[in-house]
Amino acid sequence: MDFKEKKETVIFGERRIEYSLKKSRRARNVRLSVSCEGAVSLIIPWRLSLERGKEFLQSKISWIIEKVDHFEKHKSKHLPKSTRRDYLANKLEALEIAKNKIRYFNNLYGFDYAKISVRDQKTRWGSCSRRGNLSFNWKIILLSETQRDYVIVHELCHLKEFNHSGKFWKLVEKAVPDYKKIRKEIRKL
Repeated sequence: MDFKEKKETVIFGERRIEYSLKKSRRARNVRLSVSCEGAVSLIIPWRLSLERGKEFLQSKISWIIEKVDHFEKHKSKHLPKSTRRDYLANKLEALEIAKNKIRYFNNLYGFDYAKISVRDQKTRWGSCSRRGNLSFNWKIILLSETQRDYVIVHELCHLKEFNHSGKFWKLVEKAVPDYKKIRKEIRKL
């Protein structure tokens, strides 16, 4: 049985790096990650000793410090960490914005779509299903107007081109001519 995560600390020179350690029966390989908040996580397979897992972490300490420093330096550019309460408090506003933007931009495109929804997604701004359902991250309300337009148009164009081909980007460009610049901005968030 997996044990609960426990907090450990590794010292490298003058730096103290706190990390969460978890042993998992489902893990096949050692997994090391650094979140955009700077949280370090080490997951090791059940069959691997704790010592071997910690040796692996030590061997990657330069990479960990580089990532922690990077996220610390760019912290202000990232969206704030949110809670379930934030999602519940803002999802209706985000849904209304998404619906209005889709209606507005779909006057240009005239695509058929099924359902529009808002979710608390961790890694995506939006998605489009093969059935024509459009889903958006509630955090679109935190984006600038131009960034929000790009996200909406991007997913709307997937109704016609379910890929990222040249045809797809031509469709996006019809409504958002400077989409390349905006796309770079959003990727930094």
